[in-house]
Amino acid sequence: MRKAIALLITLMFVMIISIAVGYGLSQMKKATQIKEDEDILYKSSMILHDVLTILKSSQELNRYADDDASADFHTFLATTGYLPLHINDQKIVISLHSARSRLNINMLNKYNELLFRNYFNRYMVGGNYVDILKECMRKNQAKDEYNNYQSRIFDENPTLFRNYIASKKHLLEINKFYLKEYGDVNLKMVPFDELFSYGNDKNAEIDLNYATVAVWQLILDVTKERAETLFLGEGNYNSLKDLDLTPQEKINLKKFKTTFYAPTISVEIEFVYQKKISKIYFIYDIKLKRGYDFVFEV
Repeated sequence: MRKAIALLITLMFVMIISIAVGYGLSQMKKATQIKEDEDILYKSSMILHDVLTILKSSQELNRYADDDASADFHTFLATTGYLPLHINDQKIVISLHSARSRLNINMLNKYNELLFRNYFNRYMVGGNYVDILKECMRKNQAKDEYNNYQSRIFDENPTLFRNYIASKKHLLEINKFYLKEYGDVNLKMVPFDELFSYGNDKNAEIDLNYATVAVWQLILDVTKERAETLFLGEGNYNSLKDLDLTPQEKINLKKFKTTFYAPTISVEIEFVYQKKISKIYFIYDIKLKRGYDFVFEV
């Protein structure tokens, strides 16, 4: 009996040690992970600082602040849109694009709402989807009333930001709720990456010289074929006459803020270090020499 008790105590002692060691190793792994994340965040912030300094001091870039530099700006983006760099064991890829090629989703309002609905209807997406988008933008709520929601999105996601749709990740959370609530898989067919930009920039005009096919289709309420024809004229538009729009297309276009030259670029920095990847996104206004709408992903 004594031997059995002694054996049982020994087994329990071994189990306790095993659990303690396992817990210690797991904590060490977490600590290592945190340290690695801190390292890549620090290095990423340094890279961002350097990139911003280069953008602000670049005489080449500053030339495009001139309203007459549209053609040169188009050539610049076409030739320098992708810049891969290698520094020792670090890989950095910088991508530059027009920041006004897509429609800021927060442009949705009572004047152009029907055009949004018509676009999603082309993909057989239910009208409830646009209603949910509106609920996630307080500017679309009744004055001084912030609880007139028809869906359960904020019951399911009480901490979800609701002033405006701030990022692609934010929209993905909204889409996730819609798919779960309505089971409408048609939403997965919508080319969101080609359609929307995000953020609270109320002056975010669409540059018609860079508008994507999806954007043309939504803002004019036209077929994909018609949108593709307009897209082929990229970089060659100087006025409405160049677009050769129908009377109805002109009416639809007036419901959005547009321009034929917006020297504003979307910058994406992908940083790879010791098998860790970080991404930084931001908008850079060449005229104002200012970056904004920064997003970090690790």
